[in-house]
Amino acid sequence: MQAEYDVYEDKCPTRMVLDRLADKWSVLILDRLDNEAVRFNQLRRDIKGVSQKVLSQTLKKLERDGLISRTVFATVPVTVEYALTPLGKTLTDCVSELAHWAERNMDEVLAAQKSYDKTLD
Repeated sequence: MQAEYDVYEDKCPTRMVLDRLADKWSVLILDRLDNEAVRFNQLRRDIKGVSQKVLSQTLKKLERDGLISRTVFATVPVTVEYALTPLGKTLTDCVSELAHWAERNMDEVLAAQKSYDKTLD
């Protein structure tokens, strides 16, 4: 029997998942892993502004949630790749849409912010 979840309830565990998915670094990582497995350092180069520490922490959280997998290759130095799991792949359309919505609508958002800020003066 599957438990019922209600995202509007403050104690519902779905809140933790929503919190993770609302994080900009999670969105960018999941979107970047959409088409291929990627090494840690490549992710760090591709996602400008993320620190090594934050990237590592976010990857661990996404792995714990079952959204990405981590594969270690016995090379010198050790090579680590990250990829979407089947569960993570169920998010690719909505994550991509969210990430790229921001790109498509940024001018309107900036204009709205400017207009709002004028009302505060």
